[in-house]
Amino acid sequence: MNDSRQLSQKDRTEAATLERTRGGTAFTPRVDIHETESELVLCADMPGVRPGDVDLRYERGELQLHGKVSPLTREGSPLHAEYEEGDFYRSFSIHESIDSTKIEAECKNGVLTVHLPKVAKAQPRQISVRGA
Repeated sequence: MNDSRQLSQKDRTEAATLERTRGGTAFTPRVDIHETESELVLCADMPGVRPGDVDLRYERGELQLHGKVSPLTREGSPLHAEYEEGDFYRSFSIHESIDSTKIEAECKNGVLTVHLPKVAKAQPRQISVRGA
């Protein structure tokens, strides 16, 4: 029988690569980043993470996402198990065109959405052209 708990290396980061105080596995969440004229929007899949268990930090041009997952308690013996529990961690280098004082985030249904607004001078603007 195949071990159904094997994950590809890009989906899993060993705990040794992180500064952690509790053991276990840390997963790299899947992320989509969209750009509008006024902001970047980052959406990260972090199933099992509640809003109060998200640690989102911006420091020296780096955005760090850390989602803590509380272990599930189940009665009985598992007959088949594919879901592996673990925390989520990912970091991004952020360009200086982002206004770090206005970063906002929300976590709903296991999806973390981070709004990274651009500074006013980095936003495109329409320039009107006058006729003679």
